[in-house]
Formats: sequence, structure tokens, C-alpha cells
Amino acid sequence: MESTTSFLRNGYWVLRHGKSIPNEKGLIVSSLENGTCPEYELASEGVNQAQLAGQLFQEELEENNIPLENVRICYSPFSRTTHTAKVVASVLNIPFEGAQCKVIEDLRERYFGPSFELKSHDKYAEIWALDEKDPFLRPEGGESVDDVVARLTRAIATIEAQFQGCTILVVSHGDPLQILQTILNAAKQQTGPDCDDLESRIQAVRTPPILSQHRKFALLTGELRAVIHD
Repeated sequence: MESTTSFLRNGYWVLRHGKSIPNEKGLIVSSLENGTCPEYELASEGVNQAQLAGQLFQEELEENNIPLENVRICYSPFSRTTHTAKVVASVLNIPFEGAQCKVIEDLRERYFGPSFELKSHDKYAEIWALDEKDPFLRPEGGESVDDVVARLTRAIATIEAQFQGCTILVVSHGDPLQILQTILNAAKQQTGPDCDDLESRIQAVRTPPILSQHRKFALLTGELRAVIHD
């Protein structure tokens, strides 16, 4: 399942973490400091979702004749994503501490800023309204959509430099995965002489009309989706 698009050397799937303890409590946990706390890992329902996602991914790999040694799991360092990646790796029988699993800090949750941290996730609506208006505008002390684009571009560049002809499962969070799908889908459609590498393609799609629409790529907890594959 190599990438069909010349600007990427690998195929990409995304998986949003399973239902977490913050999801159950209705809390926004978006800072690296809070997100890596063990008490914010998966809820038991989330473990089940991660197991199901792992089984679904395994079926997809088998259907597409992708050997397990070609699979790489790249995940955010947050407790809920690390827990999800660990569950999926065990379903696939891939050693979690081995070379096929890689934590990438740039895949972490979008930081929404101190006025949203540990508050009710009803407040997400305020952020998304801001994003639609201007994806370059930061919530106070937090990250704009475009800030997240910058570090996701670094994350993909890191993966692309390290692996070739692999199937990459990116285990991350709601907003980063919406934003990642937005930029990769738009980048796929870029043509022309300036579009032969990842950075220039993404640079070309870092525009308000494209980035403001990231919500249309929303994923449920534990939802698996192919982004770039044959």
C-alpha cells in the first residue's frame, strides 16, 4: 500500500484515540503536562474501541496484502494516545517497545490555552467558531490551526525521512487529525512545478478557506480512516 502520490513515500492511516477518562469526564485536557498524566489514559470503553480499531486495521492490512513488517505506528505522547497505540500494537502482535512504534511529540493534542484547559468540553464550540472565522488566530495562550499545521508538517517530514514504502498508522487526537486530513487531502490535489515536495505542497494549502474547514474531517473516538493509500 505505497502512497499513490509522488510527494509521499508511505501510505497513511489515522486513528483517533479511544474514549479517554477526560472524554468521560467532559474535560478538555490539551497541555503536554496534563496530557501525559497516567490518570488521563483510556476509559474501559476506550480500550475496547482501540481493540476494535486494531482488528479493523489488521483486516485492512490482510486485504491489501501488506506484511506486518511494513507497518509503523506513530503516536502522540499523551497518555490516551500512547495507551491506544499500545493496544493496537498488541492486537497486531507488534512489539510496542520495538522499532515499529515511534512516539512523535509533534503529533500531540492541539493546546487550546489556559482559559480552556481542564474546563468543560462544551467550550470546544468557541474554538471551532474562532477557527472558521480565522484559522490563523490563536485562542489566548493556545495554538491556532496554522500553528498545528506547522508541527504536523514537521511530524510527517520526520516520518517520511525515516521510513519508505511503509504503511503508517498515525495515532493522535481530534483536532490534529482533522487538520492533518485537511492538509493532506488538499496537498494531494496540488499540481504544478512547485509541488514536488511535501513542504511546498503544504505551504500552498495553508490558506484560510482550506484550514477553516477542518471540522468536516472530524473522527469519533477510536475511529480509523485511510488518508493516503493505494
